[in-house]
Amino acid sequence: MLRIASYNVRSMKDDVPALGRVVAALRADVLCVQEAPRFLCWRRRRRRLAAFGGLTVAAGRRRGGVAVLTGPGVRLLHGEGRLLEPFFPLERRAIAIAVVESEGRRVAVGSIHLDLDETARRHHAAEAMRLLREVADRFDALPVLAGDINEQSGQPSWRHLTERLTDCYPVSPRGDGFTFPARGPHKRIDAIFAMDGLSVVSCGGVDADPADLVAATDHLPVIADLDHPRPEAGDRPGPAAGADPGTTPVRSSGVGDHPGATPGEPDPDPPGEPGEPGGREFP
Repeated sequence: MLRIASYNVRSMKDDVPALGRVVAALRADVLCVQEAPRFLCWRRRRRRLAAFGGLTVAAGRRRGGVAVLTGPGVRLLHGEGRLLEPFFPLERRAIAIAVVESEGRRVAVGSIHLDLDETARRHHAAEAMRLLREVADRFDALPVLAGDINEQSGQPSWRHLTERLTDCYPVSPRGDGFTFPARGPHKRIDAIFAMDGLSVVSCGGVDADPADLVAATDHLPVIADLDHPRPEAGDRPGPAAGADPGTTPVRSSGVGDHPGATPGEPDPDPPGEPGEPGGREFP
């Protein structure tokens, strides 16, 4: 079973010890983060966030404020951050994608934070879905998209996503599903969407101290426990193209913050610094 979580951490501006306890309580194999730290000491702060849950930074870039963190229970194959098309003067959006292998099956997990503006939100929902599918197809992986959608079930961007993936919460709900605001939640604007082929064991909130959940940030986290059929003998996906079959392929890419960087296209030599083994952080 694979546990994927999604959490808007509001740039770690609130009660950081409380946030750390919530992240630890998630016990996630993969954690999709929105409003990850973007400014002063952002790399160090993201590593600190990951460490709360025994995770490492696997994918993401500074701009856009989204990241994917992965744990020791999965094998990281690839991580990248992509800028989405700009909508001036709105905040720049991005998608972070990590491809992991669990029990012989590959999953491409994307983290997104859609805009409050409906036009930008609808466009970015479609663009993020397309980019995630491209990566998933390249690695023979099943796509999972998680994040802060900034609208509720039945609205246009949500419908676009559920026409392509399954909203995990209604399949096997745990709790009332509300994620916003953390104090007195009454909206479900954060969600996890999974491809057919992954069965939803349960989806909902985390069993954490209610006081910590209110103090940590303005959103509540979402957890989806997903299962998938074990591969038959000889059915395990092979290594990525060009990889040495005898090694663990760990790839990373991002869009460079340089003139001419194109939305949706990776920088062939992105600046940044290596993180822990199996992960990399991107500018």
